[in-house]
Amino acid sequence: MDLEYTAEYQEYREEVRRFLSGWPLAGAEAGLPKEEAEALFRQRGIKAGFVCRNVPVEYGGAGQLPDALKDAIVRDEFYAAGAPGDLSSQGAGLLVPTLLEFGTEAQKKRFIPKAIADQERWCQGYSEPGSGSDLASLDGDEYVLSGQKIWTSNAREADWMFGLFRTDPAAAKHAGITYLLVDMKTPGIEVRPLKGMTGGMEFNEVFFNDARVPATNVVGRPGEGWGVSRATLVHERNLIANPNMMRDTFNDLLDLARRTLVEGRPSIQDRNVRQRLAEIEGYVRTSETSTMLQFTAAVRGESIKAMRPMMMAKLYSTDTMQMIQRCAYDLLGADGMLAPAPEDVAGWARNTTATGWVEAYIFSLGPAIAGGASNIQLNIIGERGYGLPRDPRPPSE
Repeated sequence: MDLEYTAEYQEYREEVRRFLSGWPLAGAEAGLPKEEAEALFRQRGIKAGFVCRNVPVEYGGAGQLPDALKDAIVRDEFYAAGAPGDLSSQGAGLLVPTLLEFGTEAQKKRFIPKAIADQERWCQGYSEPGSGSDLASLDGDEYVLSGQKIWTSNAREADWMFGLFRTDPAAAKHAGITYLLVDMKTPGIEVRPLKGMTGGMEFNEVFFNDARVPATNVVGRPGEGWGVSRATLVHERNLIANPNMMRDTFNDLLDLARRTLVEGRPSIQDRNVRQRLAEIEGYVRTSETSTMLQFTAAVRGESIKAMRPMMMAKLYSTDTMQMIQRCAYDLLGADGMLAPAPEDVAGWARNTTATGWVEAYIFSLGPAIAGGASNIQLNIIGERGYGLPRDPRPPSE
């Protein structure tokens, strides 16, 4: 296996590194607030062709030709430098690629530029407390929404929601569902926070009481939202399955094993701990190898040959991250009884304090549900990836 880049791509890597030498910002710009500094550097990255590479210029992106090798170089170098690159937000990371595939020209011009610039923030309205609890009826040129969404991340801070709403209650299970863009300031929308086990309030309930949404905000065709949503879910699963984050978290676990003690010695010297760490690293390295296999297939234009590993990536990633976080939690000993501090639940930064590890372990249970629950993922892999028979269904009444 040859993992070396050609001279052309090595030069491109050096070009990216020269650009990244400008981060962090220096001089008078060094005093800018964090969000403002990141937005400024991100805009420079777009102009240089490194950020939002595959978003057309007319929608605010860099408009570069597709190139999996360059995409990988940019991703790795920006990650290593800790520089602000492509946003992994629900707007930029999930909605934008969905609109590029299914959106109207008006929708692309209206929503994509502000999403990639983080000028409008989005939440995702999929989960409901019960089947059919989010009905939408067409009244003239508007949809009238009634019902509820639940487990909606960041709904209190969001300007807009993209979500699924049943517009034809008489249709079959996955038919009669429409993908809508909803302004969160619309009269008739109420957001209530849900406090999680960590003490944070990332999740929310969203109630719709005859909230009216223009029919022009339908993405794709009315009643065909399920197909549109599957494209969004693919991008969400790709965001969750991050091999760089997995490797960094495992390295943090090794550092924790060197600092904590088992029977008066560093935990990493204990044979049982070492066996457990070796097992986990086997999963981490397998994930990295799978990523290289998928990457190679993409470069060759043969992604279909890596379809099974692609289907497994999200499930494998969430399971492995849970193993890492559970091991860290066990190494904490009595410190595992500490409640997460406010700063631990305030953002997504790596935090290797004792309470940071507690928060990370509790949070690691969630991604097994987000982006498609693990039991559903297993069914998809078995049925679509390996052609196994479907689970028995109860006879319809």
